[in-house]
Amino acid sequence: MGKRNLKEHGFNPLFKNDKPYVFAKRDLKEYLGESLLIVFSVLLALFVTESINKLHEKQKTKILLKSVVSELKNNRKAIQEMQVYNLQVLGRIDSALKFEKFQKEIVSNGEFHLDMLAPDGILYRFLGNIAWTVAKNNDIMTRLDIESLSLLTKVYEDQERIGKMEEEVAKVLFDRNSRDSRQIRSTLILIRDNYKGWAVDRIPGLLTQIDEVIKKIGTD
Repeated sequence: MGKRNLKEHGFNPLFKNDKPYVFAKRDLKEYLGESLLIVFSVLLALFVTESINKLHEKQKTKILLKSVVSELKNNRKAIQEMQVYNLQVLGRIDSALKFEKFQKEIVSNGEFHLDMLAPDGILYRFLGNIAWTVAKNNDIMTRLDIESLSLLTKVYEDQERIGKMEEEVAKVLFDRNSRDSRQIRSTLILIRDNYKGWAVDRIPGLLTQIDEVIKKIGTD
């Protein structure tokens, strides 16, 4: 086939060393079609990748929140038990404030007998926060709505305040005045006020908040 015949059949021949090299003609539609196919393939891959990532993030969030809910349920039970104990401690303090003989038994020989008021220690139960800490370290705060985030933050802050009661009562007991029998009433009142301010008066509202947050973020 000669050069003329090749051109007539839609080919551009290139002769080199008397040997023809043939190149097929491609119109704009073919190039455009291939380009669109490449763009579509890239976009589809990005869409699939993004969808998979979102699914993983959703599953991860669900697992984190499930752990937080479980932790709050355990804390709720502990708080209820703590409240029963705290009220018993307050009852003993009130009795001591009424009876001087009881006061003398609490402070004797330069020693404050805390076990007569709080036989199981100042803080009856410790409240967990590990699940919430892990969730925060995994950016849970960016995946929650404002209301849920606000509730959770408030709950864990109040739990921390309740735990602070032990430190504040200890400050009263470590003061040398607590060993002075003449200061016993003041010491008892300070202990009572710390129990009420840091825990007893705070617990009813905290239990309500825990119920609200569990209901809002609870997962099946």
